[in-house]
Amino acid sequence: MPSYKFTYFPFRGLGEPVRLLFHLADCPFKDERFSFEEWGAVKSKSPMGQLPILGVDGLEIPQSAAILRYLALKFGFAGKTPEDRAWVDAVVDRFKDFFVEFKKFLVAKRGGKSEEEVAKVVSESVVPAMESYFKLLNGLLERSKSGFLIGNSITYADLVVVNNLETLRNFGFLNASEQPKLTALLEKVYSQPGIKEYVSSRTASDF
Repeated sequence: MPSYKFTYFPFRGLGEPVRLLFHLADCPFKDERFSFEEWGAVKSKSPMGQLPILGVDGLEIPQSAAILRYLALKFGFAGKTPEDRAWVDAVVDRFKDFFVEFKKFLVAKRGGKSEEEVAKVVSESVVPAMESYFKLLNGLLERSKSGFLIGNSITYADLVVVNNLETLRNFGFLNASEQPKLTALLEKVYSQPGIKEYVSSRTASDF
């Protein structure tokens, strides 16, 4: 079995779906977590100057989506058919589109902007993007017979979306009574063997 090392910051962020995938697959890995200061000291030596990075027997693979796709294909969580795999990739790409808009809120919130400035970002960027994003996800779940987004079993798209839904819930954008299908997906994924144990013991993180 290959030796895996996953390097990211000590919060969920874009790296958490990779950790979830390792636990779902019951595959051992070294979970290396850098502070911003520690990362700054070694950043110049990394493949693309960014985290996360996956080490596989010494080979370094950058970029969260590339890492997820690589591991999901190896572990069997990328979709069962070529069509399902295409839709899994499409859902992850759609998340990335939404995150471009949601990141504006995170930057404003943590960058010392006034409440009025943050509210403007929410109304002009986050809410319109979220409405479109949620419409897609709810549509997929309405057609799903498995309770997962794509096909008849869990995929890495579920992990990416659920990690994002947790962040949205933490910041008050996801209400269980208003979004029952999305909340049910979150609970379903977090109840999976391996993931359930990890989530119950990990350090809480708003993002």
